[in-house]
Amino acid sequence: MTNPELIKKLESTIENIPDFPKPGIQFKDITPIFLNPKLYEEVIEDLANFSRGKIDAVCGIESRGYLFGIAIAVALEVPFILIRKKGKLPPPFVGQKYDLEYGSAEIEMRTGQLQPGERVLIHDDLLATGGTTEAAAKLVEKQGGKVTQFSFLIGLKDLCGTDRLKQFDAEIHQILEY
Repeated sequence: MTNPELIKKLESTIENIPDFPKPGIQFKDITPIFLNPKLYEEVIEDLANFSRGKIDAVCGIESRGYLFGIAIAVALEVPFILIRKKGKLPPPFVGQKYDLEYGSAEIEMRTGQLQPGERVLIHDDLLATGGTTEAAAKLVEKQGGKVTQFSFLIGLKDLCGTDRLKQFDAEIHQILEY
């Protein structure tokens, strides 16, 4: 459970940008967190404590999932594995397609970096509809890993992303929910 003080600090730090990148979207700008190293450390501590002793690797989703995911892996002394957009990784890799609101996309991860049976935390900065995160979890499964946890700085509860992730029977941690 996240410390209520940390929640208050984050709520006063994260900026809400209305109508960005398009009308009707309330963009949550997390970049002010990086201006405060102490606050960043507190976020990493919270996210690492959620996973301590429960995982063997962290997978971060490009690109904002790297901002906290790498630091979580370092804090837990476990490997960090990149999940990238199609075409950004050299072979060998495995891909997973997923649907977007209008069209589809694909993400990839290098083969051989995740060992079969490893317990995996998938981290991203924000959980919206859960499509990208679901695809990341399927990538982990294709490699023989077991997704045991998901973590996010922010969850948008009205978009029901957690519902999409229930199929993986994994713990879900969101520091903030809007």
